[in-house]
Amino acid sequence: MNNIFEKIPTKIHDNSVEASKAIAREIADLIRTKAKSEANCVLGLATGSTPTGVYDELVRLHREEGLSFKNVITFNLDEYYPMQADALQSYVRFMREYLFDHVDILPGNVNIPDGTIEKNEVRDYCRAYEQKIADAGGLDLQILGIGRTGHIGFNEPGSGPNSTTRLISLDHITRKDAASDFFGEEYVPFKAITMGIKTIMEAKRIILMAWGEGKAQIIKKSVEGEISDSVPATYLQNHSNTQFILDTASAAELTRCKSPWLIGSLDWNEELVKKAVIWLSHKVQKPILKLTNTDYSEYGMVDLITEYDSAYNINIRIFRQLQSTINGWPGGKPQRDYSYGAVNPRPEKKRAVIFSPHPDDDVISMGGTFIRLVDHGHEVHVAYQTSGNIAVFDDDVIRFADFVNDFHADFGLEKAVTQSLFQSIQQKLNAKKPGETDPAEVQKLKGLIRKGEAKAGCRYVGIPDSQAHFLNLPFYETGKVKKKPLGEDDIQITIDFLEKIKPHQIYAAGDLSDPHGTHRVCLSAVFLALDALKKRKTEWLDECEFWLYRGAWQEWDIEDIDMAVPLSPDELTRKRRAIFKHQSQKDRPLFPGNDSREFWQRAEQRNRTTARLYDELGLPEYEAIEAFKQYDF
Repeated sequence: MNNIFEKIPTKIHDNSVEASKAIAREIADLIRTKAKSEANCVLGLATGSTPTGVYDELVRLHREEGLSFKNVITFNLDEYYPMQADALQSYVRFMREYLFDHVDILPGNVNIPDGTIEKNEVRDYCRAYEQKIADAGGLDLQILGIGRTGHIGFNEPGSGPNSTTRLISLDHITRKDAASDFFGEEYVPFKAITMGIKTIMEAKRIILMAWGEGKAQIIKKSVEGEISDSVPATYLQNHSNTQFILDTASAAELTRCKSPWLIGSLDWNEELVKKAVIWLSHKVQKPILKLTNTDYSEYGMVDLITEYDSAYNINIRIFRQLQSTINGWPGGKPQRDYSYGAVNPRPEKKRAVIFSPHPDDDVISMGGTFIRLVDHGHEVHVAYQTSGNIAVFDDDVIRFADFVNDFHADFGLEKAVTQSLFQSIQQKLNAKKPGETDPAEVQKLKGLIRKGEAKAGCRYVGIPDSQAHFLNLPFYETGKVKKKPLGEDDIQITIDFLEKIKPHQIYAAGDLSDPHGTHRVCLSAVFLALDALKKRKTEWLDECEFWLYRGAWQEWDIEDIDMAVPLSPDELTRKRRAIFKHQSQKDRPLFPGNDSREFWQRAEQRNRTTARLYDELGLPEYEAIEAFKQYDF
């Protein structure tokens, strides 16, 4: 199929793991080819969460397959300014932790912009950095990520095609996206040293990689849009050997994925037909049942008319499919035939498990459904997978420690221990620098704050403390934004919990765009636990349904929704009040991501938008809808 929309060669992999391994293999092949001819391999490297999988695979190739880096010279794209090399957010530290300390690269061959030089020396330093790249023979391969502004390196919107290595001011969106790494936007540097567009474009080969739904919009602009300094990544359209390597999520807005019928004829299936009809309905702003043969013909779907004979036949088919997803009984409606809806009505009273990656995702993302399940008499358990302890402000810790101290004093209890603890915590927090790891007792207290809030939310919804479970998966407990890899302990804890409850329904977060990937790791823990239980031929799994929710960071597209739970105005208010129980996340979350609104505002807007989209398609009008996708494990 000739794709007239894409202006840069683009390859889509099923997931970021597969894509990262493919990139690492290309880098390894280049290193080995250069080594055979006794030449150096000059690599341009990137930082951030995107390339970590590539570096992990390169380390594995070094350890297990003998890949040597002795002939490799590296030049990193950028560094914050000012920035000490040993700071937590330093790219020097990042590269050492992820790659350089684990391979045999020669220290003298490593080049990273220096964030410690005096400002009056920066210009000369940048010229020297350019010269050093030229003296090495130029970049054989440059790998890139991409920011939400379309920046490559730290070349923000407005960067010109002739820009070289220089000191730049960071865009406010870039600083906001970096805020979580610095534990607050106020601590993010305002400047950075970056290679320029011209420097990047002089590389012999460029690979830009992007993962996740959060990058989908900017990828579409970069690949299919016009070249513009407002989206610096579009300059790559002029490079003769650039390739974008994407996962399916980051590629979702490309025309070939979003509306492939616009590119040319294709083999239609049920999923594509549903997607196309919903797209067409929104495109021409008509309810599904009012779409005409002409509408289909004008937007490249004449094949559907040929196959189904008329627009009406297509319309009624898809309308009924969408209608069947609307379900006010998420636990199954008693005495209803199973074939009628998506939810098994038996047993009438179910045990349901809601996996919540952080201690508030349950009520933020599916609070209305949570309330409905409890109101219908089902036995609902919530498994809080992590403590969420890094997402609490230091002043909340002081406030709670002070309360405990005053509590003992006011009730005439022995207070020497609590007074000492309060003073110790206060001293340590006062001495802590921005971004430094909290002392163990502070981490514990922050975890207790979030645990108390989660229990309060559960009580408000109507479940007892005994049905709120705190798994505290070990991968999370580092006290840092950077977490450990998912381990066997995490999976075993999840297995043991599921075996204890033996649920009829499982709900888990399929919302994979949270800033640090915790949702993604937590979902992997559930998947791997279920895989292990399936191999053991665990009997209760045969009757268990698995639903994926979203809502905190994104929502399911209409065509992906298998169960749409409508919420009344009263239920939406109850959901909001349940979210309000999480006081440490209220008003100003420590990690807001790229959306400055409070979580309850985001959730309500997404729930109302889903309801509006159903209404626009010609389906019943509701106040709000929470959406779920069924997963067949």
